[in-house]
Amino acid sequence: QVQLVESGGGLVQAGGSLRLSCEASGSISSFNAMAWYRQAPGNRRELVARITNSGYTNYADSVKGRFTISRDNAKNTVYLQMNSLKPEDTVVYYCNAQYGPVYYWGQGTQVTVSS
Repeated sequence: QVQLVESGGGLVQAGGSLRLSCEASGSISSFNAMAWYRQAPGNRRELVARITNSGYTNYADSVKGRFTISRDNAKNTVYLQMNSLKPEDTVVYYCNAQYGPVYYWGQGTQVTVSS
């Protein structure tokens, strides 16, 4: 069973930055892709950023140019660098790992951006 542990969430003022980390219990190089999603109460979970095993990345339009996803295979960790944060980025962020048809999720980390 793969475990994903997120960290780095917290409270920041608008325009500030945070870096989320997701450490996996296994080798992330074995996953097809890893991603960050976010979900506001009452809304569906939405993709924020995704990085494949080959390093290809894609982003939600709302975060392009502000967020950067990266991975460190040696540390089994995926990062989400979030810059120029806006109040509307205030939600819970979830780490996701894809292994074939199976998806694993972390417990989530809260990000709160004050105006």
